[in-house]
Amino acid sequence: MSEPQEIKWVRASEVTSDRDGIGLELVLNNTTILEIFRDDSKKTKSVTLYKDDISLTLLEEAIVKFKKEIPWDFLD
Repeated sequence: MSEPQEIKWVRASEVTSDRDGIGLELVLNNTTILEIFRDDSKKTKSVTLYKDDISLTLLEEAIVKFKKEIPWDFLD
């Protein structure tokens, strides 16, 4: 029997020389496993996977949550 997984969602903004925007991170058992980020400077949205084996269910849940919680339009 597998142990229950602790899931946390973290909204974070970042302004650096590389990117400027807002994202949503999925933290599983105190380890960040993915990030979906809206980069306003590049006008892009991207997914970064920090773990090789992520269930499709968690990835789909993250996309739905991102679309719901992060404004879709880019900021100037």
